[in-house]
Amino acid sequence: MEPLDYRPPDTPLDVIHADHEIVLVNKPAGLLSVPGKGAHLADCLLARVQAAFPTALLVHRLDMDTSGVMVFALTPSAQRHLGLQFERRHVNKTYQARVWGEMAEKTGTIDLPLIVDWPNRPRQHVNFETGRPATTDWRVMRIEDGTTRVRLHPLTGRSHQLRVHMKEIGHPILGDPFYAEGPARDFPRLMLHAESLKLRHPDGGMGMLFRAPVPF
Repeated sequence: MEPLDYRPPDTPLDVIHADHEIVLVNKPAGLLSVPGKGAHLADCLLARVQAAFPTALLVHRLDMDTSGVMVFALTPSAQRHLGLQFERRHVNKTYQARVWGEMAEKTGTIDLPLIVDWPNRPRQHVNFETGRPATTDWRVMRIEDGTTRVRLHPLTGRSHQLRVHMKEIGHPILGDPFYAEGPARDFPRLMLHAESLKLRHPDGGMGMLFRAPVPF
């Protein structure tokens, strides 16, 4: 399902790092990672990156409503190298979120299998029979006026994983148009940000850590 009222932010490309093999950028909330169907959905982060780096190739995606660090490859070999890192879960990703309610525990792990909810796609839901394994570690950072700021570490990379997992434990991410309801939904944006990405550089394999400041 494509966004009905797509109004991508008119912000300049925020480049975190660029070299001969990779470019990392800070994706703004409200911008598609890749183009949708139709000319009105052509504006996306991939197109903006390719305007500045013509050889840029897609490696992974973030939800339209999520902001934060994304990596693009600049050569086919770098794309293959990075793709394998994501596939084999050698990439370390951390997110920061604000969620509804005050979480009682300080840390925890959510292990709930997910699959697309076909009648309501792109929504996902928990299904113990046909769902794919999905695991998220979480740690409370602080309580903020009836909400909780948490750091999330997905061990798998399922679509909408963090959003569904937090909803399932009773703490939906603030501003989530799919999984939050009532006052939890009434925020100007989805309060989910890809804060850091740790990977191995395709040229030489050196470990590198990239961060984007949390905008909320």
